Amino acid sequence: MKTSELTGAALDWAVAKCEGEEFFVLHGKVFIPDWEGVDDPYLFCPSGSYNDGYPIVERERIELRGDGDGGWIAYDNLNSEQRGLTPLTAAMRCYVAGQLGDEVEIPEEFKEEAE
Repeated sequence: MKTSELTGAALDWAVAKCEGEEFFVLHGKVFIPDWEGVDDPYLFCPSGSYNDGYPIVERERIELRGDGDGGWIAYDNLNSEQRGLTPLTAAMRCYVAGQLGDEVEIPEEFKEEAE
């Protein structure tokens, strides 16, 4: 699937893969078994939660700006550029593109969501 088309849990899955975290998928959502000392599995949602996504934006020095049409454009130091309807969607697509490329093989369970 094109990185520029990743959304929701499929995008979260790709970010978790880039982060090298141990994770699992349950009911179409991405969980990390032991996240920063949390005993219960942690719902990981960097495309929708600033608590999960913004540390990546900051660490990777991803720059964001409006695209003039109500969306967002994200740039990183690897010369990746991605767009999205929200800042986090654009930024996480940018991160994934920089780490995994413009095409990502996602699990079957996410392919229906993406269509």
